[in-house]
Parts: sequence; structure tokens; C-alpha cells
Amino acid sequence: MSSSKRVQQKIDPDMMILEITELYPEVIDFLINEYEIHCAGCIMAGFETLRMGAAAHGIVEKDFEELIERVNKLINSA
Repeated sequence: MSSSKRVQQKIDPDMMILEITELYPEVIDFLINEYEIHCAGCIMAGFETLRMGAAAHGIVEKDFEELIERVNKLINSA
């Protein structure tokens, strides 16, 4: 009997928003509804990292760290 170990996924803050939303579509509604980061559905998603998009919306430092933590929990809860 083999045991399977689930690997935790982790978002890199410097990933392009488009890449994140293609890999984890559930993140789109979360970013829009929880943080008003509408970049997730915007043409700029392919040109902006999550860090850049969050900063443009005033989400920096500890608030940004919390966003990353919450996104990682979201993608690992599925």
C-alpha cells in the first residue's frame, strides 16, 4: 500500500496575474470580491505581477503578506 503525500501549492508574488488565474481560476473571484483587485479579469493581467497589481490598489507590506497567505490557503483547500 502506497501513501500519497499532498504537495502544498504556493503562489509566487511575482507571478503574472494571468498565470495565477489560469492555474487557479478560483482566485479570480477571491481577488475581486475580497480585495477589489479587478486586474484578475483585465487585459493588464498578462503584464502585471500580483505584487504590482496589489500595490496599484494600495495593498502593500503586511496587507500584501496577508493576501498571499489567504490565496495560498484558498488554492490548497481544494
